[in-house]
Amino acid sequence: MGVKPTDDAKTIKTAYRRLAKKYHPDVSKEPDAEERFKEVAQAWEILGDEQRRAEYDELWAHRNDPKFRQFNQQQSNTHQENFSQEDFDDFYASFFGQHSPFEGRRSQQAPKRRGHDLEIELAVFLEETQEEHKRTISYHLPVYNVFGMVEQEVPKTLNVKIPKGVSDGQRIRLKGQGTAGENGGENGDLWLTIKIAPHPIFDVKGQDLELVVPLSPWEAALGTKIPIPTMKDKILITIPAGSQAGQRLRIKGKGLANKQTQGDLYAIIKIVMPPKADEKTLALWQQIADSQSDFNPRKDWENK
Repeated sequence: MGVKPTDDAKTIKTAYRRLAKKYHPDVSKEPDAEERFKEVAQAWEILGDEQRRAEYDELWAHRNDPKFRQFNQQQSNTHQENFSQEDFDDFYASFFGQHSPFEGRRSQQAPKRRGHDLEIELAVFLEETQEEHKRTISYHLPVYNVFGMVEQEVPKTLNVKIPKGVSDGQRIRLKGQGTAGENGGENGDLWLTIKIAPHPIFDVKGQDLELVVPLSPWEAALGTKIPIPTMKDKILITIPAGSQAGQRLRIKGKGLANKQTQGDLYAIIKIVMPPKADEKTLALWQQIADSQSDFNPRKDWENK
């Protein structure tokens, strides 16, 4: 792999990834790419594991020992290019007086690995949050190769239940719907992050709703009854005489519901002037101004 015995794990991993990418049979044009790729993978199997690397370093340190040379010569006399796993195990036992740490590795089961969790955003209309409902969602399951890179994406479709009362940013866990585990490990999970779509007339404040209610100046001054929309229907509310712009009228129990509680609806008064006044209307406004000549809406400014 072109690394030194003193190189740290990060350097070795970088070298492995570089060579694996270079000799991967799917992308490499080298004539011996497949064989070189296998060699790199075998080297990484040992050097990427701290314990196995230490064992390899110990063998390398004793490579000039007479027993080691004698063993190596025996292998050469048999005209074998590479000695077998069993031969290596026998040598290790005779040299170190114990079983080879690699003995039985090939049949040893690889450790279980849990699959990756996935997360997708799910847009939900405000009206849909008020009842449990079913949704069909589609997403792609990434399939990773041995280098941890995404090799392909497999489309998947699920029918899921969205509970009543979900809120913006809430996460819903779908167990086992993430990527597949390895060597018998459990699958990862799929997390749905709820994103409430903006509503054209309601603003959401927790479980409460706010609704801007436009009023003419005379409706605010004289008071009136007007219909306003709620999440389910229309209701009639009373506007008190002398209502001010920005005043909030609370309509209890007409906000958002979850499993335990019900929010409120707040009607926020906005006074809207007519687009254009004729001479008769202007004369009436002037009469009001004359009758209220002592009223100064900016008196608080003077006091400050």
